[in-house]
Amino acid sequence: MAKTSVINRNEKRALLVRKYAARRAVLKTAASNIKLSEDERMAAQMALQKLPRDSSTVRLVSRCQATGRAHGVYRKFGLARSKLREASMRGDVPGMVKASW
Repeated sequence: MAKTSVINRNEKRALLVRKYAARRAVLKTAASNIKLSEDERMAAQMALQKLPRDSSTVRLVSRCQATGRAHGVYRKFGLARSKLREASMRGDVPGMVKASW
């Protein structure tokens, strides 16, 4: 189980990402638009840098819903590999069967 503070920090980042998503998208398109003048693009880039660092989607960490583990997490299920294996062995994951050959 991951520390509660680490899980809470990631949830805080997720809130910031949602809050600044629209503003960040507008600034990113303005900063990369070659039809704008160099000064306007530079102003958009500076405004983008002034946004909170944790509002970037890159800083989000995919974590297991059951344990909070950060590594080995399957996006489709939202579970770490160990918990996904346990759930599939119990039969909780429809369509997933143990491989045998």
